[in-house]
Amino acid sequence: MRIKPSTAIRQDYTGFAELCHSIDEPVVLTLNGEADLVVMSYEAYQRSEARVKLQARLRAADQQIANGEPLVDAKAIFDRIKGRIDGSAQ
Repeated sequence: MRIKPSTAIRQDYTGFAELCHSIDEPVVLTLNGEADLVVMSYEAYQRSEARVKLQARLRAADQQIANGEPLVDAKAIFDRIKGRIDGSAQ
């Protein structure tokens, strides 16, 4: 993770934005030498949010398995998805 002073964004927004896009990870902005904000590109944020949602779904699935709940057949899932796609195409 990169650390930059808050003046970096004020003095050169375009350069700072290019940095955020090029490294594809959060940048910590400091104020008076202390960490103050974390900034990242919108694309990196979307990927981060998708990972968090996936992790939550996987935890829920693990909990269902631990509780002995029956698993859904993969073929049934794909048939249901295909039905939704076919139904929306009409």
